[in-house]
Amino acid sequence: MQNPRTISIRDLEDRVAGIFASAGVRPETARAVARVIAAGERDNCKSHGIYRIEGCLRVLKAGKVVPDAVPELRAPSGPILQIDAKGGFACPAYEDARQTLVDTARRHGMAALVIRDCLHFSALWYEVEDLAREGLAALSMCPSYSSVAPSGGAAPLLGTNPFAFAYPRSGPHPYVFDFATSVAARGEIELHRRAGKPIPEGWAIDTRGNPTTDPEAALAGAMLPFGGHKGSAISTMIELMAGAMLGEFMSAEALGFMGGTHLLPRHGALILAFDPARFSAGTGRDPVAEGERLFAAIADQGARLPSQRRFAARARAEADGIALTEAEFAQLDRLETQGLAAV
Repeated sequence: MQNPRTISIRDLEDRVAGIFASAGVRPETARAVARVIAAGERDNCKSHGIYRIEGCLRVLKAGKVVPDAVPELRAPSGPILQIDAKGGFACPAYEDARQTLVDTARRHGMAALVIRDCLHFSALWYEVEDLAREGLAALSMCPSYSSVAPSGGAAPLLGTNPFAFAYPRSGPHPYVFDFATSVAARGEIELHRRAGKPIPEGWAIDTRGNPTTDPEAALAGAMLPFGGHKGSAISTMIELMAGAMLGEFMSAEALGFMGGTHLLPRHGALILAFDPARFSAGTGRDPVAEGERLFAAIADQGARLPSQRRFAARARAEADGIALTEAEFAQLDRLETQGLAAV
């Protein structure tokens, strides 16, 4: 068996940035997008790694994302910040607003960042983990496009509507979770389709509302919310909080704007940041130390904290590089050579 080929995190980031820059994306945006994609591969989150490049290029080719958009951070209104992505990618918008969000959360004890009119294709853990490393607790959420049936329903209405949370820790990594409110992310079903493998039971229904393990039928039909009515309710909350409340697209509108599920969705996003020290002020208790006691009690029962596998993969990638298959290296070569013509 051949040894896997590896690439350094920085080299992968450079290659991905080059692909987007060659497709007409402004250099700052190309680099921001590349950082997110390389981080996905670094952490072995394959559904948000280089797999996402082609989807982003398709949206560019279709004219549904603005390649040279320059985000505009509006004057703050108390703890509520708004940055207009101008129809571009969410990554540079978050990066441009990041320090203001951190400073505002520390000043007020909490802050909200509204990212308007963006293409948000990345895993939400990237943002909340970043904020937790600044000592903040953080929540992030966004709608998607209608591909999930509500609990008891038979047709797509809700998005996969991801939700992420991070809390600062005293060790090298914060506590982080990130999940779609569907049983599985749509990207996971697409990866099963590409691999010719059936999906697990309970992930999706076909166009007639019948359960299916065929990824093609699942993508044509509807995914299901996790936990039945509980996941459906959380997904609905995200539609309201990160769609209706922001005055941005909800998942059904995003689907109509994009013209189908073959393109990544455009909508808004909401990030909330909290300063634990401000919330616990006057109690004499250390909120980070209290968290550590809880995490230790979880570990003492033999339970695994979320993101532990991701952090272990990161350590391997930082030490040895990111392992990619020959097919993945060929994909990068093809995208570098052909650009938008490859999709």
